Amino acid sequence: MRYALGSIYNLTDDVLVFAKQLGAKDVIVHSPVLPGPSTLGVNCYEFRPLLMLRTRVESAGLKIEAIENIPREWYYKIMLGLPGRDEQIENFCKTLRNMGKAGIPILGYNFCPGGVWRTSDYTLWRGGARVTSFDYELVKNAPLTEYGIVTEEKMWENFAYFIERVMPVAEEANVKMALHPDDPPVPSVAGISRIMRSVEAFKRAMEIFPSEYNGIEFCQGTFSEMGCNVIEAIEYFGSRKKIFYVHFRNVIGNPYKFHETFVDDGQTDMLEAMLTYKRVGFEGCIIDDHVPVGIDDSPWGHRMRAYAAGYIQALIKAVNSLS
Repeated sequence: MRYALGSIYNLTDDVLVFAKQLGAKDVIVHSPVLPGPSTLGVNCYEFRPLLMLRTRVESAGLKIEAIENIPREWYYKIMLGLPGRDEQIENFCKTLRNMGKAGIPILGYNFCPGGVWRTSDYTLWRGGARVTSFDYELVKNAPLTEYGIVTEEKMWENFAYFIERVMPVAEEANVKMALHPDDPPVPSVAGISRIMRSVEAFKRAMEIFPSEYNGIEFCQGTFSEMGCNVIEAIEYFGSRKKIFYVHFRNVIGNPYKFHETFVDDGQTDMLEAMLTYKRVGFEGCIIDDHVPVGIDDSPWGHRMRAYAAGYIQALIKAVNSLS
């Protein structure tokens, strides 16, 4: 297992230099804006821009491990079961095929049309650093979206319809699909059910289409929010080779009320977590994901990312040294 720089929304030369200075060998790029036909109404990643993305990263002496997320508008009809979803599935499959041809091995994705919710990004934590937080009481009466009530049953039907059609293409393209949990992992927000919110839900998602290409973007913070035993979850999914890469972050709280923390002071024992990844034979990338807002930091959080990177790499080196 190895550290990778993630949360890269804007892949600049400076970011690539920063990754090298941190000691990363890999990067994970988030929803890259690439040249292609999307401006003409065809919403997929094309082969040549993907190849150029890969070779640009490699020119800096790094490797692109994954693309994390495609633009939500490219597949919201799939998630909601709306007319036009078959066309979006076709484009999704084009992205998978083009990623495979371009040599990019993992696509991280979520199946949460409501997206990530927080109720504050000004919660104060250690030393006055700002972290994000969520309080369900503040959103339980949020107005419905234009799509009205979307039930849990409907969301599972939509997920099965999707995964049964795209997973054979992922296998053919040799691209692993890594599913991120719904954050926050509550049953519903604004009328839209959030189904990927428990260990049992992920077991179900993996069983709908059993495949070595059907796995998890294991966001430790969100699994911790679920209230499950994070170490047992790592053991279960890691021993079955279902963890494709890891968001190594920490929180305090439960699904209905939580806040994020520094990587080293939340409710999960991060050393024990790293030891567990080692024990189950995980060999993928670990990224820092969300970080606090620290004093005099950049908008992207260079200082706090450097802190998290050092902490993660120290843990990896320590546990990798064990026989």
